[in-house]
Amino acid sequence: MDLGLKGLVALVTASSKGLGRAAAQQLAGEGARVVICARGTEALEAARDEIAALGGDVLALSADLTQPDAAQALVDATLERFGQLDILIANAGGPPPGGFLALDEAAWESAIELTFMSFVRLCYAAIPALKRSTHGSILASTSVSVKQPLPNLVLSNSLRLGVMGLVKSLADEVGPMGIRVNAICPGWTRTDRVDQLLQDRAQRNGTSVEGEAAAVAEAIPLGRIASPDELARAATFLASPAASYITGVSLLVDGGMYRGTM
Repeated sequence: MDLGLKGLVALVTASSKGLGRAAAQQLAGEGARVVICARGTEALEAARDEIAALGGDVLALSADLTQPDAAQALVDATLERFGQLDILIANAGGPPPGGFLALDEAAWESAIELTFMSFVRLCYAAIPALKRSTHGSILASTSVSVKQPLPNLVLSNSLRLGVMGLVKSLADEVGPMGIRVNAICPGWTRTDRVDQLLQDRAQRNGTSVEGEAAAVAEAIPLGRIASPDELARAATFLASPAASYITGVSLLVDGGMYRGTM
């Protein structure tokens, strides 16, 4: 299937590693020009070089999306380099684990900036450019926790639902402008973030990381944790013109972990 991505420009945030990096690689492999960003420069440069070595046209920018001006600066740099923006994949590292009573207001404020306000600001910055595209698309990377809360992740459980509320609202508001807005909801995918969560579980339970990973896999119908590439393939399709009549959707990529019917 031709996803229709050749020549389009995609901005993928938090893309020096993990899910963001895999998505940027998939998009570039399908012919899109990609802009990647992250706070750390070493991993970002490695991701840029890897995409470029495969023949991709890539721009790497250092950015901290918890800072109010970062989103607009990213979009401005994208337009300066490529003259257009067609796809925004809004990805961000998850907030730290913890239960409600173990967290203070400062933890909530930091998590709001990272998980929710970064997406708000990216949308404000990107929508004017996406309106000029014939294939405008926004994809938010959230979590299976928007369907069912996960233990000891009260920040993520709460704030990713806010992201989903904005996804659904924007799908209605900017659909007449030709912009699609969707979310992809990963289950357990082996990234640095998931390793952090497994380490937290192992510490609390007095077990090992691999023991916790095995327990997680056992509870998934497909019997394993996903690779970033498996999520990236779904994200690339959903963000692409091949999904031209799909908007307002939250797509679970969780190996069947969520068993609800809604």
